[in-house]
Amino acid sequence: MKKIQFNSVILLLIFSVACGSKNQPPMHGPQAVPVSVEKVSAKYAPYYEEYPGVVKALQEVELRPQISGYVTGIHFTEGDKVKKGQKLYSIDQQQTEAGYKQALANLSVQEANLEKARQDVERYRELDKQDAIAKQQVDYAEANYKSALKQVEASKAMVQSAQTNLRYSTIVAPFDGTIGISAVRLGASVSPGQTLLNTISSDDPIGTDITVDQQEIFRFYQLLEKKDASESDSTFLLTFGDLTYPHPGKISFIDRAVDPLTGSIKIRMVFPNPDHVLRAGMSGSLRVLSNTSNKSITIPYKSITEQLGEFYVYVADADKVTQRQVKLGKQVGSDIIIKSGLKEGETIAVEGVQNLREGSSISVSSPVANNKK
Repeated sequence: MKKIQFNSVILLLIFSVACGSKNQPPMHGPQAVPVSVEKVSAKYAPYYEEYPGVVKALQEVELRPQISGYVTGIHFTEGDKVKKGQKLYSIDQQQTEAGYKQALANLSVQEANLEKARQDVERYRELDKQDAIAKQQVDYAEANYKSALKQVEASKAMVQSAQTNLRYSTIVAPFDGTIGISAVRLGASVSPGQTLLNTISSDDPIGTDITVDQQEIFRFYQLLEKKDASESDSTFLLTFGDLTYPHPGKISFIDRAVDPLTGSIKIRMVFPNPDHVLRAGMSGSLRVLSNTSNKSITIPYKSITEQLGEFYVYVADADKVTQRQVKLGKQVGSDIIIKSGLKEGETIAVEGVQNLREGSSISVSSPVANNKK
């Protein structure tokens, strides 16, 4: 009886395993990853490269007195535009004017002495012809006459010096520009060459200095030789945060030598400043338009994956993908320029790349339309 029950249990187990195996799904390989793909193409992809820049005045000079004295007049409004030759400061003229008058008086005395010496030497020369005077007296007269000539020349030089000092008592603008805040007030004592009175600088046009790596010198020389740039040329733009200065600029000059410590060189840009908005010392960014004449391999940035600082894309071949390393260039909007690693006409996975591995099977859902030109 027990043997019959045992056999029945075995039959039931065999029957249940058989039934269960019929209900299990058949075994399959790895499931295909759904992705969208795009064909790689080359197109024009201009972009702007940015360089830190500092606004510089093309002309700037510190006003310092050439004579000592007290400030007796300030003839401008701080921050105003001034014209070349405009009177700016007056320094007490009493001392310089007295020195000038003294120099004139001394010149008159020396000219009178010269006239006396001239008359003496002429008279002695006539007497010498008649052998009516000692030769020594004639020699003295000749020497006195020459000395008087030199004294007059020295007196004239003193007059010029005194006249210059008198002129230095009035300080004028050396060029058209903007005057700053005065460093002295009325009654202040000033010393020649030491006391800073003010600073004046030109502001239209105005410069901007940038520093670039020596490897970029050749490219900037090509831009410098671009003589046919029009007023609307947007190769060089100046930005301050989110604001863009409306007037484009141009290259003025490239510095004479590379800094051996940094391997960089300074470049001066020039911008029109008709509204006097730009001020010397402002810091901004210079945007330089690049890659305008050559086509570049450009793909969506979202197709890029990164592993340990290296960048890869998945190249589709039939129903599988291969991981390939690429070298990235400049990002242009939602796309990025590929410097190396891809060729035009190849197909890459764009969406769903986070689920891919080397050799993964794929199923293409819907190709990404590439209508960019």
